[in-house]
Amino acid sequence: MACASDVWGSKAMSDLNTLTDRIDTLEARLAFQDDTIETLNKTITEQWAKIDALTRQLMALSERLQEAESQMPRPANEAPPHY
Repeated sequence: MACASDVWGSKAMSDLNTLTDRIDTLEARLAFQDDTIETLNKTITEQWAKIDALTRQLMALSERLQEAESQMPRPANEAPPHY
């Protein structure tokens, strides 16, 4: 028959093993989350750079279009071609 101190000692050891396993699981999850956050941050940074470049390109094209439209000769109250 096991004595009371052996039962409590094995219970404490079991609890310690359970806590150790839980901590190991949490550490693994944290490492995975850190990696995921870093990957997402890198992706967002790359997308922001692309959006910024596309915004600058759109503004430049818009300016070129306005400039081209302003240099086009305007018809002086001409009737539409179907008349």
